[in-house]
Amino acid sequence: MRGIAAVPSYVVMQPTTLCNLDCVYCYLPLRAVDRRMPPTVAEAVAASVNPWAASGRFSVVWHGGEPLAAGREHLAALLAPFGPAVEHHVQTNATLIDDDWCAFFVEHGIRVSVSVDGPRHRNGERVTRGGRPAYDRILAGVAALRRHGLPFSALAVVSRPEPGLATELYDYFLDLGCDVLGINIEETEGVNTRSNARDAAAVTGFWAELVGAWRRDPRIHLREVEWSLRYAGAVLAGTADDLLPRRLDPIPTVGHNGSVVVLSPELAGFTDPHYGDFSSGNVLTTPLAEILAGAGRTPWVGEFLTGVEACRSSCPYFGFCGGGHAANRYFELGRFDGTETEHCRNSKIRLLEGVLEHARDHESPAA
Repeated sequence: MRGIAAVPSYVVMQPTTLCNLDCVYCYLPLRAVDRRMPPTVAEAVAASVNPWAASGRFSVVWHGGEPLAAGREHLAALLAPFGPAVEHHVQTNATLIDDDWCAFFVEHGIRVSVSVDGPRHRNGERVTRGGRPAYDRILAGVAALRRHGLPFSALAVVSRPEPGLATELYDYFLDLGCDVLGINIEETEGVNTRSNARDAAAVTGFWAELVGAWRRDPRIHLREVEWSLRYAGAVLAGTADDLLPRRLDPIPTVGHNGSVVVLSPELAGFTDPHYGDFSSGNVLTTPLAEILAGAGRTPWVGEFLTGVEACRSSCPYFGFCGGGHAANRYFELGRFDGTETEHCRNSKIRLLEGVLEHARDHESPAA
């Protein structure tokens, strides 16, 4: 895996910067401001995306802010330029979902992922702009999805890993009805400056416990655990080198104004005296395909690729994570060519160690 691929597997689109919630750990800098993407930006992106989708599976992920805060009429206008081969996904806090939104998802073939951190007492940091708990509104949105028979994924943030939490969360999401679950250990990122340094044993134990909960009733696709098991199986089979792509997926994030940031959506909307606004171009003046072809020349991207090579030469976990994420390096280390971060430790190293710990603790005794 060297360099950046010219064609991504998906594009992230920001239909609005606004979010109707004010979660304590949120990284977004402009979530109190409603800056909406004009349809001309979507048209420019679609000009590159539609040919890519005609050649194979391709997704557009609508991610805010809160994408539904843009409204159905505006979101429909943004969806219109994309061809029928494009898959659409939306990451939402679900508080705005009702019967009309469910009909909209069906009409446009949109796959929904809901952000919720578990049962009520685990959602204390997901609050409205007035500081009130958002949990009941989230559940109302989920109930609408279930009422209409719409499958959905879930994404949970874990701030304080502790014994018993993984089992509690897994059981909760089984009851919630999602078919895919992603778990994010809270990250120090963007405007969230809280430390993400965590006790190593607690985090490893959390992941090991989560594996155990999943193995007892594996009805949910558990994103992190299944990837870890796939990697472990490939190591045992001697095929681990085949898991990582030959080149990094550029993961272009198209901001509300057409600005394109590659590799890390979390960098969009930020500026730095040294790195500028992190963008590699703007689709209103340069085709997306052309921007991605030259993304490696963006100064901070070159610095990040240097860091990836440093990880390759120094970290035994490189084959599992592929060199980490640019935004975590920047927000934790203040630069892109560093190597290990707290995010690496929590969500890569200790994840894999937790999976292996579970395997050791539950291996069959010798005959």
